[in-house]
Amino acid sequence: MAEESPCRAAVLTVSDAAARGEREDESGRRAAERLASLPADIVWRGVVADEAVAIEAAVIEATAAADLLVISGGTGLAPRDRTPQTVTPLLDYQVPGMAEAMRARGLASTPHAMLSRQVVGVRNRCLVVALPGSPRAVVECLDAVWPALPHALRLLAGHRDPHAAPPAE
Repeated sequence: MAEESPCRAAVLTVSDAAARGEREDESGRRAAERLASLPADIVWRGVVADEAVAIEAAVIEATAAADLLVISGGTGLAPRDRTPQTVTPLLDYQVPGMAEAMRARGLASTPHAMLSRQVVGVRNRCLVVALPGSPRAVVECLDAVWPALPHALRLLAGHRDPHAAPPAE
């Protein structure tokens, strides 16, 4: 997207400890740093506890302000990990290939990646990417989808795919 203006990005961290101020938001910081090279302007940033109501409200607010929302945390198997089941009903549709690519990249580092429940989808033309909460996993997952991210954002912004067949007459 270097030839275009920066996309508007939002970063949401879902973490009980970070929401209570007991831990730094390292995963959110890593996501914001990585998005800066997209290029992206961070227009919204938040930290919420692993509570469905808080996650839902933050996703609705962030997707109203941004073209891309990166969520870190709450995608594991623990009972408090509620991000996928909270975010999925808010999506207009899912983009399973991106979630699959992230899990595949993670499996190169740890077999535990198969336990992660990453979700990627679209809400009101905003691409929503829910990642694990580990700072290392945030970087790995973003790297996995990075090659397709600019194209996905252009398509959502309404730019025609130059490789698509012409419309039928």
